[in-house]
Amino acid sequence: MPISIDTLRSASSRSGFAKSASSLTEARTLGVRTAFLCHSHDDASLAEGLMALFHEDGWRVYVDWQDVAMPEKPTRETAERIQLKIRAMDYFLFLATPNSVTSRWCPWEIGYADSEKTVDHILVIPTKDRTGSWYGNEYLQLYRRIDEAEGGKLGVWNPDESKGVWLATL
Repeated sequence: MPISIDTLRSASSRSGFAKSASSLTEARTLGVRTAFLCHSHDDASLAEGLMALFHEDGWRVYVDWQDVAMPEKPTRETAERIQLKIRAMDYFLFLATPNSVTSRWCPWEIGYADSEKTVDHILVIPTKDRTGSWYGNEYLQLYRRIDEAEGGKLGVWNPDESKGVWLATL
C-alpha cells in the first residue's frame, strides 16, 4: 500500500539520522546503499521523512537542496550536477506526491535516470493522502515501487506483482 503522507511527516521529526550521505565514498566504504531522491522542493518535510525511513534500513539518500555546491537558482550547472549525482548514486528514487507529479523538474530527472540506470535501480514511492487518494502518473507504474508493508517496514515490488522483498535486503 502506498506510504501515507502523514507517515512521512511523522518520520521527518525523528532525530538521530544523517540528513544525507556525508560523502559517496564514505557510504560505499561502509557498504551502504545510496540513492538520489527526486521530489518537489515543496515536499521538503516529506523528503526528510523518507530519508529517515531509508536511514533506518541502512541507506543514505542524497537531496539536492542539502548540497552546498548546488547553485541557488537553476542553471545549466544545476542540471549537470543533478545528472552527475543521478549517475553516481546506486539507486534513483521518485517520491510521487501531488507536487512532484506536476513538477517541471521531476519528470526530467526520471527521464534522465531512465537513460542512465537499469530499470531495477529506479524505484517509485507512491504516496496517499488522508482520503485514500494515491499519487503516481501512469508512466511511473513502469518501475518498481516502494510501499509500506506489514509492520510499517518498507518493501519493494515489481510492477503488477503482489509479492515483494524488504528494502533492507536490496
